[in-house]
Amino acid sequence: MNLPPMPSLKNKLLPAIVAALLAGGGWVFWQQRQAKAQDEGFLASNGRIEATEIDIATKQAGRVGDILVDEGAFVKAGQLLATMQVQTLDAQRREAQAQRQQTLTAVASAQAQVAMRQSDKAALQARVRQSEAELDAARRRLARSETLAREGAASAQTLDDDRARVRGAEAALGATQAQVVSGDAAITAARAQVTSARSQVEAVDATLQRIQAELDDAQLKAPRDGRVQFRVAQPGEVLGAGGRVLNLIDLSDVSMTFFLPTEVAGRVAMGTEVRIVLDAAPQYVIPARVSFIASNAQFTPKTVETSSERQKLMFRVRAKIDRELLREHMEQVKTGLPGSAWVRLDPAREWPAHLALPARR
Repeated sequence: MNLPPMPSLKNKLLPAIVAALLAGGGWVFWQQRQAKAQDEGFLASNGRIEATEIDIATKQAGRVGDILVDEGAFVKAGQLLATMQVQTLDAQRREAQAQRQQTLTAVASAQAQVAMRQSDKAALQARVRQSEAELDAARRRLARSETLAREGAASAQTLDDDRARVRGAEAALGATQAQVVSGDAAITAARAQVTSARSQVEAVDATLQRIQAELDDAQLKAPRDGRVQFRVAQPGEVLGAGGRVLNLIDLSDVSMTFFLPTEVAGRVAMGTEVRIVLDAAPQYVIPARVSFIASNAQFTPKTVETSSERQKLMFRVRAKIDRELLREHMEQVKTGLPGSAWVRLDPAREWPAHLALPARR
């Protein structure tokens, strides 16, 4: 008896496999459609995390004395980071201090000259008063002699002597008055010397202030909180004016720069919410806000977009991360990390689940 052939196991499983694949493909397609529908009103663009970099540099040419921080160290605003050798400035300061003492002595000497000239003038003024009294007495005597001479009671010689006395007293008074005028000029000259000496003191004080400012500049301090990225110079190196010693990163001023196409950039305003997802940590969503939008379009750099996107004009946009959030995670902040910046084009839409922020404690 011949039995009909039994269907093989392969023939039985094939329809089931096809059905499963179709169902799985349909589920994937449905999930993609759902994700696409969910992300409508949002746009992603590539970028890198950037931070404000500060070069710690010398103001004056000189030799590096010591560097007090290592690469990667966190520093506070006002913290001393490095020093420059200041032996020359110290010598200049001592020289200026000696000059200042000399100018102070010159001021005191000039002031003493003023006092002396004023004393001389007072003596001359006393002599003027004495000469005036002598002249007055001589004139009175002359008047009496003239009266007596008219009456015949005085000789002509006596009258001539009295007249000579009056002329002598007048000459003496004139000379003394001239000396008083000369004394005034001497006092004016002495006061001018005082002013000149005081000006020299002010000039030396200005020199001391300049030297002190240069000494302060030789103490290289952190202008703000941050992290030392790398050393540029080493102790003992001679640098020119403006020579870099350290490079500092301000980790409280971090942003991501990305590009948006022209048809979308007009819908983005300053302060627009942005969510950043880094390639190195896709499980974390970082909130940010648009802080800069370029006024002119440009071709997108090759390192940011695909070749097809590079054919379009794009607007450069920068999204800044909240400072308080950065301060809370200062030690975890890294620059140069690539990632994606998601921009919410429709403020009325809720962020999708994969871009939602975790609840903060």
